[in-house]
Amino acid sequence: MTLRREAFLDHVKERGKYSTAKEAERAARVVLALLGAHLVGEVRAQLAARLPEEFALILLNPLQSAEPLPPERFLRATAPWIEGATEQTATWDVSAVLSTVADTAGDDLLGQILLQLPVGYDLLFGHPQPT
Repeated sequence: MTLRREAFLDHVKERGKYSTAKEAERAARVVLALLGAHLVGEVRAQLAARLPEEFALILLNPLQSAEPLPPERFLRATAPWIEGATEQTATWDVSAVLSTVADTAGDDLLGQILLQLPVGYDLLFGHPQPT
């Protein structure tokens, strides 16, 4: 089921404690563009199908990445793209977006997503995996 744009942004706004939907949208755009560079094939397509069209297109046309970034570098890479963000606030931004993505994806797809990402992303999605 595809989540409506407003509902998706409302979730991000609430989790990120943003004062405006515009701030939530800015974080969502950046995080999804970076995430899209790390996912491939059917997994990326399935996630895109569950996102609002605008955000699905961002996921499907990602920023380029030569290799999957470990979670710490993903956070550092996010900060410069979000106006006023620091590495510390980028953690908040990434978690707000990725926890919303996790809920949108559901457990099965999230498991497939995590298989494509370096170890540690489970925490960014708000779904710690047993070790």
